[in-house]
Amino acid sequence: MPSDHENAAGLVDQTPTADYDGFAEAFAAENESSLLNAYYARPAILDLAGDVAGRRILDVGCGAGPIFEELRDRGAIVTGVDPSIKMLELARRRLGEDAALQQADLNDPLPFPDDAFDDVVACLVLHYLEDWTAPLAELRRVLVSGGRLIVAVHHPFVYKLSYPDRNYFSTHEYGLECDFSGQSVLLSQWHRPLQAVTGAFIEAGFRIAVVSEPPPAPGAHEKFPDDVKTPDSAFLCFLFLVLEAP
Repeated sequence: MPSDHENAAGLVDQTPTADYDGFAEAFAAENESSLLNAYYARPAILDLAGDVAGRRILDVGCGAGPIFEELRDRGAIVTGVDPSIKMLELARRRLGEDAALQQADLNDPLPFPDDAFDDVVACLVLHYLEDWTAPLAELRRVLVSGGRLIVAVHHPFVYKLSYPDRNYFSTHEYGLECDFSGQSVLLSQWHRPLQAVTGAFIEAGFRIAVVSEPPPAPGAHEKFPDDVKTPDSAFLCFLFLVLEAP
């Protein structure tokens, strides 16, 4: 198996990181209009959330606040948490001084009481974590009975397509080389096979209500014709789930 510190080209050139403070502004700028964020992950999460008017929603790993803003515009009562101080600064600049934003890391207990939220959104967050046991227990704790955890993670099958010689069935760390507005970053992430992904949610007490592999949002073909060949093109990248708390 190649080293976990190897990038897509197979070259060890930097140490993987999950610390967004050093490239927060570049990431936020890329996230604003990129294919995978603006035309894929974000609209898919919002579609799964549906009518959120009046619902109390925790946006975990809120970053600079684009999902927070969309949910708030749709009438939700939103709280955002992120481990990156710089990301939270960008979010407050975007959302206003009165936005409910706190620094919090899913590896630690969340600063909220039991049953505080109707929904939790975790968009492209969990694959940064080695162990999901305590984080999922915390997310279940802060959800009301009948609440929803709406998740996007890297699709495990895409990992196998990208790294065919690696062990698909083991849970392991790897470095994913990304370009954010011209700034190259090697992110530390964790691969899990599909059975480990679904099993973790079930063991945490969630019921799997929806598994989604959506197409990109309307307009993706016109903006990214080299990547989305036709208006009805679809591709695999992320896996989306709605988990219900009993």
